[in-house]
Amino acid sequence: MIFRRGTAGIEIALIRKTLKNGKRIWCLPKGWVEPEESLEGAAVREVREETGLEGEIRRKIGETSYQFYSKEDRATIDKTVHFYLMDCRGGDTADHDEEVEAAAWFPLEEAETLTAYPTEKEIVQKARDLLKTV
Repeated sequence: MIFRRGTAGIEIALIRKTLKNGKRIWCLPKGWVEPEESLEGAAVREVREETGLEGEIRRKIGETSYQFYSKEDRATIDKTVHFYLMDCRGGDTADHDEEVEAAAWFPLEEAETLTAYPTEKEIVQKARDLLKTV
């Protein structure tokens, strides 16, 4: 999760995607770890790809685990996502990749209400607590 100090206080970047059922959601950037890539390296890369922003890791926020069914693999996939708190060091949300429809900055409290998944809301809440000391 990447953050900056904006005119409205602390802001975080969210990405918008459309689910297979047509519903549009806002969520935190996340993805897969490439072979021989560290968890931290994957987090920085995924944030850059999905938001267009360059981040520097400050610390780990936490992790979430869930399952989903992959039609392509015809199997249930177990996934654990590791979230890191990152300072924004540059970039532009317009430079996101084609995996996402949009990337945008939101005040922390608004981002917490916009985030679609309960587990991601918890991550935003944990980040909010960590950012009180920043």
